[in-house]
Amino acid sequence: MEKVAVIGAGLAGSEAAYRLANEGIKVDLYEMRPKKMTPAHRTDKFAEIVCSNSFGSFEIGTGSGLLKQEMRLLGSLIMKVADRYKVPAGSALAVDREKFSQEITQILESHPNINIIREEVKEIPENYDYIIIATGPLTSESLSKEIQRLTGSEYLYFYDAIAPTVDAETVDYSKGFWGDRYGKGTGDYFNCVLTKQEYERFYEELINGEQVPLKDFEKAVYFEGCLPIEEIARRGKETLLYGPMKPVGLTDPKTGKRPYAVVQLRKENREGTLLSLVGFQTKLKYPEQKRIFRLIPALENATFVRLGSIHRNTFIQSQKVLLPTLQLKKKPNIFFAGQITGVEGYAASSATGILAGLNVARIIKGLNPVVPPKTTMLGGLINYITTPKEELQPMNPNFALLPELDIKIKDKRKRKEEKAKRAIQDMRKWLEQIKTVEVGGGFG
Repeated sequence: MEKVAVIGAGLAGSEAAYRLANEGIKVDLYEMRPKKMTPAHRTDKFAEIVCSNSFGSFEIGTGSGLLKQEMRLLGSLIMKVADRYKVPAGSALAVDREKFSQEITQILESHPNINIIREEVKEIPENYDYIIIATGPLTSESLSKEIQRLTGSEYLYFYDAIAPTVDAETVDYSKGFWGDRYGKGTGDYFNCVLTKQEYERFYEELINGEQVPLKDFEKAVYFEGCLPIEEIARRGKETLLYGPMKPVGLTDPKTGKRPYAVVQLRKENREGTLLSLVGFQTKLKYPEQKRIFRLIPALENATFVRLGSIHRNTFIQSQKVLLPTLQLKKKPNIFFAGQITGVEGYAASSATGILAGLNVARIIKGLNPVVPPKTTMLGGLINYITTPKEELQPMNPNFALLPELDIKIKDKRKRKEEKAKRAIQDMRKWLEQIKTVEVGGGFG
């Protein structure tokens, strides 16, 4: 009988272990708490929710809401328990943290196919046939070194400087131009133009914007490569004009002149549906980011699919080291799941755990590992984190990850509704196709 280990009993690890156990496979689930705590966790419970008790919107017209619906179809443990302990929170799925984690812990501890081992894993154990690493954004130092050894040190990031990303459809392209500095490249950047007056207004709001206070485990000395844009701005009124907003080497084809200032948008995916603000990592509060960055004329009506942040986060460059099945390219018997793969948010983390567990189970049963269709939110996320690109920045579920519809729909809300319908239909079809072996726990 094959030996299987899941390292980490957070959201992803809990889902992976549950999926394997319900497939009739014995699994050792490792969790270092309470012997060794992280700076963020407070209890020894599995799937402990930190920072927020919300899983995001439950509306299917949102990326998070659609993903959660797909997870229910996949027989998600996290969704089953979250639905049971939800608390009023408008259109968001929020839970009673204590009861939620307690229930997950009881389910996993009492499962006959799960053996709980309360120890820190410092080295990748060699006595297992399959291993799922789901240790999250605060992976211990010892295991991080092991992951570096496995993946290559240049492919493991410890410090996360995220710039905001916008839905490309919501950019006003009349207020800028496509082009690279000095005419080099293939025009992959859209340059949002600002006049002197527009720049000065933006600058004043930026340096006075309300920031997120650093948590104890996020305290860090900023290094020059990822200074928050507001910190750069505080060094002087024109500092940005020599940094992220420099217009050097650019000529506006409308005027034939160099703009006073520009904000460059760079394609985040091959389809060009996502555009990130180059050099705009920030510690501004989320509402402040939307308010201030919409002062950039081309972004006045932009939809932000991801907002900026700078925090400690351990994640691998999945696009270089992982297969879409979440297997390590160098060692396909090792899988990764959760935030360490470069997905963001509770739902996305949990969903990758389901897929990793499902694929290990399939391989053990002599079946091929699988990947959900790109038209589903889970499939879109997996496609994003594993498609070749220079650098991976963590991504949350959003509709810009999904391919366009066969028909053109102008109304954005209706377009999302149709994409969501297609995603659910395609997920159901896919599950029927792969359901060669009946799964305990059900696909829904």
